[in-house]
Amino acid sequence: MNSGAAVSIITPAYNCAQYIVDAIESVLAQSFDNWEMWIVDDCSTDHTVDIVNRYASDPRINLMQNEANLGGAGARNKGIEAATGRYIAFLDSDDAWAADKLERQLAAMRESDVALSFGD
Repeated sequence: MNSGAAVSIITPAYNCAQYIVDAIESVLAQSFDNWEMWIVDDCSTDHTVDIVNRYASDPRINLMQNEANLGGAGARNKGIEAATGRYIAFLDSDDAWAADKLERQLAAMRESDVALSFGD
C-alpha cells in the first residue's frame, strides 16, 4: 500500500478479464504517478484475479476480494474504506484513461479551488 498517495483509484471488478488489463495499463501510464489503485474483485468467476495478480509487483496496485457479491456500489464503498489518498477517483474495470487524465484533472481542480470534479 502506498500510504503517501495523493489519489486513490477505486476499480470495482466483476468478470472483467477481457478488459482489466487496459484499465490497469492506463493507470500505469499516467503522467501523474502519486496514486494507489484499489481493485475490488466482486466474486469473479473468470480469470480477473489471476490477471490483477500479475501486477502485484507494483506496490501501488492493491487487490481486495469480496467474500460475497456486493455489486458495483458495494465494491466501490469497500475500496473507499481502504483508500488513503487525498482524492478519490473511480475507474470502471472496462474503461481506460488518457495518459494525462489525473494530471489535468488535479490541475483544473486546484486552479478552480474545487473539491469535486467529474468527466465523461
